[in-house]
Amino acid sequence: MNILIVDGNEKVSSEKYTELGMLTQYEVYQEVLEKISAYELNISIIHPTWGDDFLPPGTNLEDFDGIAWTGSVLNIYDLRPDVRRQIDLAKILLQKKNKIFGSCWGLQVLATAAGGHVRKNPKGLEAVIAKKITLNKQGINHPMYNDKPYTFDSFCWHYDIVEKLPANSIVLSSNDNSDYQSFTFSRNNSEVWGVQYHPEFNSKWISGLISQRKSILLEEDFFSSEHDFNIMYNYLSDLNKYDSLRKDLEISDTLIDDKIRYRELINWLTHLKDNFSSI
Repeated sequence: MNILIVDGNEKVSSEKYTELGMLTQYEVYQEVLEKISAYELNISIIHPTWGDDFLPPGTNLEDFDGIAWTGSVLNIYDLRPDVRRQIDLAKILLQKKNKIFGSCWGLQVLATAAGGHVRKNPKGLEAVIAKKITLNKQGINHPMYNDKPYTFDSFCWHYDIVEKLPANSIVLSSNDNSDYQSFTFSRNNSEVWGVQYHPEFNSKWISGLISQRKSILLEEDFFSSEHDFNIMYNYLSDLNKYDSLRKDLEISDTLIDDKIRYRELINWLTHLKDNFSSI
């Protein structure tokens, strides 16, 4: 199957991850999709924030069985040129026959392109772990959540939320931070599955992210002290070594069991394969 990954991040942000010895967000996505797929994937990556000519010569946007849209440090409402390029790309993709999965920023871009509205969350930053995401009836019955617990935790980092849904959206899950932790909608012949959290992130990668953003987390009172921050950082950086910390940190299986954490993406790939096989 042919998969297109749309990298939502600025080049400078991706370079910072690399300088810190971390994978970029698009590399995380590629690694996870290749890890969990039962099928051979041909993955292409584009970077619309890096410049106007982001499509490699000969690229046909109709050649892909699925499109995954990554997270980003950007904010939709800034409407910078690199933001507008992504919204315009999403509008083009929604006019074609595509199956699209959007994580966090990816969800926000796709929702905006389809007529939704994004704003800064008045409840503030949701970071590190999105707690007690709960499926509603529609979510329980949606193929994205096959074999997913009805309530789960997920890695996350976002200041913004979708305030107004695109027309004909179906909300699938929520938590205390957001009424729309996931939803789905269709436009023309395209189908979008979107989540506000990051099922593609793993504990090791998120430990690098919180190390990079330690001062923000302390300023925002996500941790009562640097000592408490270090406990979480140590645990996430090496689950086996620091397993004794898990109980006190109230870490759920849904966060650290790969088969549960990646379930949305596993189900999306299965959905793509079923569609691919029927063509």
